[in-house]
Amino acid sequence: MVPSRRTILINVLVLFPLILLALGPASAAHEVGTITSEYYGTTFGGEDVYEYTLTNAGKKPMEVKIITYGGIITSIVVPDKGGNLGNVALGFDNLQDYETKNPYFGCITGRYANRIALGKFTIDGLSYCLDINNDPNSLHGGFVGFDKKVWEVTGAEVGPNGPLLELHYLSLAGEGFEGSACPDGTSTPGYPGNLDVYVTYTLTDDNELIMEYRATTDAPTVINLTNHTYWNLAGEGEGDINDHWLMINADRYTPVDPTLIPTGELPPVYGTPFDFTVPKPISDGLRSDNEQVAIGRGFDHNWVLSRPSFDDTSMIMAASLCEPNSRRLLNIYTTEPGIQFYSGNFLDGSLYGTSGRAYRQGDGLALETQHFPDSPNQPGFPSTVLRPGETYETTTIFELLVNDGKCKSK
Repeated sequence: MVPSRRTILINVLVLFPLILLALGPASAAHEVGTITSEYYGTTFGGEDVYEYTLTNAGKKPMEVKIITYGGIITSIVVPDKGGNLGNVALGFDNLQDYETKNPYFGCITGRYANRIALGKFTIDGLSYCLDINNDPNSLHGGFVGFDKKVWEVTGAEVGPNGPLLELHYLSLAGEGFEGSACPDGTSTPGYPGNLDVYVTYTLTDDNELIMEYRATTDAPTVINLTNHTYWNLAGEGEGDINDHWLMINADRYTPVDPTLIPTGELPPVYGTPFDFTVPKPISDGLRSDNEQVAIGRGFDHNWVLSRPSFDDTSMIMAASLCEPNSRRLLNIYTTEPGIQFYSGNFLDGSLYGTSGRAYRQGDGLALETQHFPDSPNQPGFPSTVLRPGETYETTTIFELLVNDGKCKSK
């Protein structure tokens, strides 16, 4: 059962102060964050969707809203250099637009985030086929990926690190393919294995949104999960992201073919528009005559994060994004080996966001921590295979601050 707004408010506003009072005056004086919920809408399939609001108790408070449909982050409100609050995440103001128009704003993408070539892969000699929803490839789990599922709430409370929301979804074997049989007649349709997935969002008083993913399976499968928030640190609906300064902690990237599938090469970024090892405005490379930029109509590529090896899963900084006028600063840390930078190339003015303004090309960008695209078909890439008895675990932290000077890396 989804906790009601009243139930959560009782937990937060009544029970927690009583605990603090028992601990003594010093503890009782410490402010805590809150989490509330309210009905958001009903899907076309008749499932109720709720929106949860997480608010921290930091010196410069931050608020995050998440709906149970797709685990979508609908809003991230943070202060600018003058303390003025603004939403920095693109999105819609109603469930119907998320169901029918969403280019993955704010959602959990899976089972496999990014592209799988021709919608095919093999595990242990067995072949599988997937939806071709990004012709000629499969993208973000197919026509009905994790972004289009209503997730179960298994936790909504103020924990020791701040308000947290835990979502759960059981993905059944065969998801990822909406047809009746694979075109080749010999492969098995959909992703193998029943995949049990939990995603936890925690908002700390240090203005960190921590996203933790974990999953288990009862048969060998592939998995690659991420969050697909579109960012504009000037504010949602406030123009393009071309003047944002970006740093990506990566000295290599994965070039793609004309269908945006990696070629398998891992060339250095130095001397190319893909060199963000030192912060620079995004606009510097968008109009480049570089063939890779032309293929993506901008940036839509995976960067290979600078780690000692593909086996390293320590928490490192992946990217830093700063907007010069507001001086809002986004630092991203992750345990993942890669990050996809997408510069909003396919926004075309046909979508209207929460501000009521049209989203045009480059009005938002995505920075998706991940394993590399098409890894199931690329033996030289880090493996994305999950087997029974193993646990898929990965964490990404979005830290939102105000820069103390000109835009630069932290």
